Order: sequence, then structure tokens, then C-alpha cells
Amino acid sequence: MTPVAPTATPLRIRIFVDFWNFSLALRQIDSTFMLDWKPVPSVFVAEAAQLLGAPVIFEAMHVYGSYDPAKPNDVKFKNWFSNWLDKQPGTHTVLLERQKKRNPPSCPHCYNKVETCPTCSGDMRGTEEKGVDTRIATDLISLAWSNGYDVAVIVSADRDFVPVADFLQSRGIKVIHAAFPPSGSQLSQRCWANFSVTSLMPKFKK
Repeated sequence: MTPVAPTATPLRIRIFVDFWNFSLALRQIDSTFMLDWKPVPSVFVAEAAQLLGAPVIFEAMHVYGSYDPAKPNDVKFKNWFSNWLDKQPGTHTVLLERQKKRNPPSCPHCYNKVETCPTCSGDMRGTEEKGVDTRIATDLISLAWSNGYDVAVIVSADRDFVPVADFLQSRGIKVIHAAFPPSGSQLSQRCWANFSVTSLMPKFKK
């Protein structure tokens, strides 16, 4: 009998998306761009598979975002994020409340801090995203620790993920950067491979 060649075990891919980093990068390239989220996982998995040169399987896509509960539009965004995006096949979402900044803005001339609006007496402090990068990094490491994937695709230009990429790759996990060149070049350089999201935009445009 002719021996049957063993079939390679598919590499399990998880995609980790920083929602606002991803969305704003798309809008910087095309201010009118409307994103269709449904094809995003398959497009990114196909790009990763081409780089890996091996059979792959889509394990999950994790999307991380933030919102301001005091803003009506953000409340609508929360409903869409939690009730539509989270229900797409293989998609898991994490949405955190934005936090009030500790310090109010300063006058650009005298540098005095302006705590309340002189017209309406409202709080001049804006909000900021807190904890999203930490949650992404935690999930990247914890899911790798529990053998939840073989390949991570990071969709963010944030160089804060460089130490995480270094750690994962020291443990045998391949990290691929879905990048918007030239942004995020430091992360791209430290990952096992990278691909440009810019050239893929027509594939997930509404």
C-alpha cells in the first residue's frame, strides 16, 4: 500500500482589533469610508494564510472599544457594538466606558486651567480611553497561555503592543501586524510578518 502523507494541522488564527485605532486609520485615508464588518475576518485570515503558507482556521475576532455614556450618539454606538457586532460569527466584543480626564484644559496664552465653561458652567474636562490596550494585551497573553490560538493578527498601530508581540513570539506564537504604513512601523518590525490594510480597503467597503 502507498503510505498516505500526513495532513498538516491548520494553524488557528485569532484577530485582535483596536476598534477606534482601526476605524480612525481608515477615515484618515478616506474621510467618507464606510466599513462593512462582515467580510473583515475572512479578508484578514486570507492575508495571514498567504504569509504563513500553511492551512489555517479562523478561531475568533476580538474587537475592543470605548464609549462615553453621557453622549447620546455613544449610547447608540454601544447598542450597535453589543447587539450587532458582538453577534457576528466568531466575533467577541469588549466595550469600556471612557473616563473623565483628571485635569481640565489650559489656556494657550496664560496657561491657567479652565475647569468650567464660562458660558454654561459645564465641566471642561473631556474623556479619554482607559484600559483598552491593557485588555487587549491581557487577552493576547491569557488566550495564548490557555492554548487558544497559534497565530495572532493585531489590528492597531500602537507601539505599546511591541513588548506583547516580543513575549508571544518568544513562546512560539506567530504575531502578524495588520498595519497602516507608515504608521505603526515599530510594531511591524517586531512582528513575525505584516500586511497593509490600506490595499485591502475595497474588500470591506460598504
